[in-house]
Amino acid sequence: VLFLQIVHILNMTSAKIVSFLLHPEESLHSLQNRIEFETGISTGNQELLLETGICLDPRKPASQCVIDGVRGWDSYMVYLFDKSKTVYDGPFASRSLSDCVNYIVQDSKIQLPIPQLRKVWAEAVHYVIGLKEDYSRLFQGQRAAMLSLLRYNANLIKMKNNMVSASQQLKAKLEFFHQSIRLDLERYSDQMAYGISSEKMLKAWKEMEEKASQCAQAEDIGYLDEQIMALHTEIVELQKSPYARRQGEVMESLEQRAIDLYKQLKTRPPDHAYSDSTDMVKIIVQTVQSQDRVLKELFGHLSKLLGCKQKIIDLLPEIEVALNNIKEADNSVMQMQGKRQREIWHLLKIACTQSSSRSLVSSSLEGTASTPAATWLPQGSSGNSAPHPLSSLAAPEDGENFADVIRENVNYLELFSSILQEVRQEQNCMMVS
Repeated sequence: VLFLQIVHILNMTSAKIVSFLLHPEESLHSLQNRIEFETGISTGNQELLLETGICLDPRKPASQCVIDGVRGWDSYMVYLFDKSKTVYDGPFASRSLSDCVNYIVQDSKIQLPIPQLRKVWAEAVHYVIGLKEDYSRLFQGQRAAMLSLLRYNANLIKMKNNMVSASQQLKAKLEFFHQSIRLDLERYSDQMAYGISSEKMLKAWKEMEEKASQCAQAEDIGYLDEQIMALHTEIVELQKSPYARRQGEVMESLEQRAIDLYKQLKTRPPDHAYSDSTDMVKIIVQTVQSQDRVLKELFGHLSKLLGCKQKIIDLLPEIEVALNNIKEADNSVMQMQGKRQREIWHLLKIACTQSSSRSLVSSSLEGTASTPAATWLPQGSSGNSAPHPLSSLAAPEDGENFADVIRENVNYLELFSSILQEVRQEQNCMMVS
């Protein structure tokens, strides 16, 4: 018997406790099926919380519900919530009266012998203590719901901070992108008259600028930020609410009065005296009324907690979508920036090729202009002396030099043609990209 594991489930929707004997190595899913059979709450809508607000892990066995030690064996509770409901409004009936206590409640002035009255009052004290303990357990369930809400809120804050950080980074990159592409377009327009031009590339750059303006929509998270801030304010107000704190002081004082009244009766001698139960019945009625009031406040506050939690659950996917949109926009901006920089370097390569080809052509032209003149000068002549009439005739050696010059010029012409062809191919590639 000492090694048996029993889990106590407090159904917060009905304020009733159901207990289950756990089988060795029983899974949590198996336990949830048994809970569904007893409570009518489907396994998909069950939320099982520990006192700390931690939800039970479906990967672990059902024995996680029970802690080691005497307290875990006897009084440790697991709190059951129905995820399909956010409003818990009862009615929640108080625990039933025993026959003896109900007898004196029906007629508090009836006279009973002291020995018999002691037994009835002992049950009445137990009933009053039970009402207070019922409230204490339900309050602990509300506290578990609050702790669970704060865990969800912490996750919401973390995701919100990531979203804001990503949005700010995207905004900074978009500002840099717009400034750089405007400068590139201005410089490109300045050099079109005497440099390199590509209408296709210019159109692509302008499309990039328009697409970047569309990406700016992803950084607009103001609507989500407003909802999150309003939800934070609501959660803070719930934490500050007096209903978030224990309201059982009246019931505790009534409990103490019932105990004191019973002690006074117990000290009376067991003679043949009789007495009524007016004072004890008053305490019972006041305790029931007090429990009704505090339970109404407790479940009203609990419904607000569960409403806030549902708002967080609904917000989390929206934040995830916003984060994905920001990341996609960020990647798009970086890809456009990289593509434009590659195109700029391609333009620079074409410009350098054209510059080198022009210098090569000019040097070749200078060589062809000077070489024939030198070859036609007679050997041993100076610039001041007039040429000999016969020296203007071409000698065999002069003919060989002239043929060499022609071959050299042909080679330069072929080289120049190949350079021009490469430049045209580069320009065509630039137009296609």
